[in-house]
Amino acid sequence: MAGAGQRKGKKDDNGIGTAIDFVLSNARLVLGVGGAAMLGIATLAVKRMYDRAISAPSSPTRLSQSGKRSWEEPNWLGSSSHLLTQDMKTSLSRSLQTLPTDPSATDTDFFRPTKPKPSAKRSQMELKKSRLRLSLQEKLFAYYRRKVAIPAEEQARAKQAAVDICAELRSFLRAKLPDMPLRDMYLSGSLYDDLQVVTADHIQLIVPLMLEQNLWSCIPGEDTIMNIPGFYLVRRENPEYFPRGSSYWDRCVVGGYLSPKTVANTFEKVVAGSINWPAIGTLLDYVIRPAAPPADLTLEVQYDPERHLYIDFLPSLTLGDIILVAKPHRLAQNDNLWRLSLRPAETARLRALDQCDSGCRCLCLKILKAVCKSNPALGHLTASQLTNVILHLCQEESDWSQDMLADRFLQTLKGLIRYLEAGVLPSALNPKVNLFSELTPEEVDELGYTLYSSLSEPEVLLQT
Repeated sequence: MAGAGQRKGKKDDNGIGTAIDFVLSNARLVLGVGGAAMLGIATLAVKRMYDRAISAPSSPTRLSQSGKRSWEEPNWLGSSSHLLTQDMKTSLSRSLQTLPTDPSATDTDFFRPTKPKPSAKRSQMELKKSRLRLSLQEKLFAYYRRKVAIPAEEQARAKQAAVDICAELRSFLRAKLPDMPLRDMYLSGSLYDDLQVVTADHIQLIVPLMLEQNLWSCIPGEDTIMNIPGFYLVRRENPEYFPRGSSYWDRCVVGGYLSPKTVANTFEKVVAGSINWPAIGTLLDYVIRPAAPPADLTLEVQYDPERHLYIDFLPSLTLGDIILVAKPHRLAQNDNLWRLSLRPAETARLRALDQCDSGCRCLCLKILKAVCKSNPALGHLTASQLTNVILHLCQEESDWSQDMLADRFLQTLKGLIRYLEAGVLPSALNPKVNLFSELTPEEVDELGYTLYSSLSEPEVLLQT
């Protein structure tokens, strides 16, 4: 009986099945590959629903335990063509076996599943980064208020003490050494540029030498056997026409060149040995004494019971448009070289950029200086090096508003690491000058390691 029922069903279905087979076999010729695929899906859906209808029992529809019809229509009907049941996928694959396999002849976009858009994940990551940036921004400003900024009253007191010392030294030199050709001394340094951090504890007293332009000339360090850009030899010229002794500074010539070390020793004898600083200190209500070695040409001034100021005497000279200072090279074999003075021009450029757009460049520099001053592992980084990293970054980034402080702080750290890896930090004003030339390989490694370790958690640098 079962077999007879199956044969009967097959006979009843024979007309519709023949029509479906005819439509499917000829659809590709009429509608093309894409149309045939669409028609195949629709036709199979109708055929499956018809099969379900003719095979349904004559008794009333039974309900399952969950209350749903036990023979309800497939749940993929009326839904997206991508949501196919396993039976549907099998039937469809059999029907499409006769379609061409050439990828170029198939509409692949129709069958490709839609990839979920990562916009939600991306927005969450951006939100997290924004929160971290705001957190770092708040910590940077808090660190500046707590650690970096110097009270105005302390700065004023330190400047006044420096002015008093400068006036006394100027009077002494004019009275005791009237034949020493000097220009007017002046105070300089980060304290006068409002870039000093943590405490007002040091300043420079520039002592300009007066040289005869026809007796002296500058030779760049890269043109010498030492090959050190950023340093100069000062050569004595025309000795056959102007013999030794024609210039006051001939007494400081070593091997035909004006020696910065000999010039510094000359002033050290005056500053440390000839001036009665205790008496001057009593007059000014300060405690003044020459600083202990190795701080040559430095005075220590206690102008308050808990505050000290160190005044560095720095001889300088100007030949043409070149300004040199008697700050020796770190290597002893290069102590006959004068250092090119770039700090005033670097500072002026940085301040000018901030004044144009009320930027945070100087603020970023001061925070970095305080970090290096408080962290012994970063003590070899100088203000000039930090300033130049920021000046280089200014060429890449134009937005230096206060809201961008955290981003620019991190970029400066990454820039420092990049320059340390290369071992070269070119001066922003004179690219031939490598500002890392005086660092040893061990110091470069230590600086790079410390900075690289802080990238994952830069707040650690603010805890020192």
